Amino acid sequence: MKSYPDRIVDMVDLVFFSSPIGLGHATRSVAIAHNLVDTSKRFVSGIGASTLISQNEFDVDNLYRPPAFRVENGKLQQPLKWLFKYYTYYKQCKAISSEILEKYHPRVVASDEDFASLVVAQEMGIKTILVTDILKTSFAKGIGSVIEKQMNKSMKKIIEKCDLVILPENGENEGNLFRVGPIVRNTSQSRESLREKFSFHKKTIVISIGGTDSGRFLIEKILEIYPKISPYYEIVFVSGPSFTINHKNIRNLGFVNNFHEIIFASDLVISLAGKSTMDESRHYGTPGIFIPIKGHFEQEENARELGFTFDDILNLDKLIAKKIDEKRNPQPFDGAKKASDLIKKFLT
Repeated sequence: MKSYPDRIVDMVDLVFFSSPIGLGHATRSVAIAHNLVDTSKRFVSGIGASTLISQNEFDVDNLYRPPAFRVENGKLQQPLKWLFKYYTYYKQCKAISSEILEKYHPRVVASDEDFASLVVAQEMGIKTILVTDILKTSFAKGIGSVIEKQMNKSMKKIIEKCDLVILPENGENEGNLFRVGPIVRNTSQSRESLREKFSFHKKTIVISIGGTDSGRFLIEKILEIYPKISPYYEIVFVSGPSFTINHKNIRNLGFVNNFHEIIFASDLVISLAGKSTMDESRHYGTPGIFIPIKGHFEQEENARELGFTFDDILNLDKLIAKKIDEKRNPQPFDGAKKASDLIKKFLT
């Protein structure tokens, strides 16, 4: 392994590169890191994800600036154009991760879907661990799918070279792939104390759009049906770091670093079909309605598993009436502990 003694500032055991596309990757990274108490670690991410990580009291370099998805009326626009922008972003991430690894010289690199850092670490002979819920992408159609196919081949090679790949799903292990079950954050507080903390006094519906403004169509739909549901329920927005909204009768919590506790305290959560939010909803037994961005293959697959599609946005008021009284059914997951235990083996 090549060494960079003049560049090392503060050696750490682990550098965790967390994709800043949305907040789900940072959420999983934080859940795992909370179990790595005796490990010196440093995070690298960007925008809202970095804020979430730092507010959970972890050191983070806020360096990544990913291209934004273009979403209109809930539908993904120009996916091929986004893929080209992502490739430019990927090359920038390689340069950034190279500097970071020369600076901190970690024993292990962990990555939640930041593939650039894995490539650099593998070239430097550093052990690599990937946390991911996708093994290939399916954004593009037509000629774009040919380009994406080549990108998927490159991704497959990176995955095969990893010392460990952690999948937050149930199932059998195979090769270097370990399925640990959903990775979620835990809280020591009771639901009653959290409801008091957040002043949830009526049946409470929480609407979240994640770390970008891609889910604004959800908020627009809630505002449209608000007169039908407002007499019965308290509506709370969690608009995240990229979208601002003010409504005289609806509370907006904006950006929060403890959304898992808000999920636990609420009676119904409505959000995009990001895996972390869905898993935390199941973990705490809070009924949920998950609307995928149309054309976003990952969200559409996630939503389909729980019986939702993009078209459910058209019947949101009826779905709310059905789901709000659904019995809570907690499904406790310990994927974060299992993941951290696997990572620890590479640090001993």
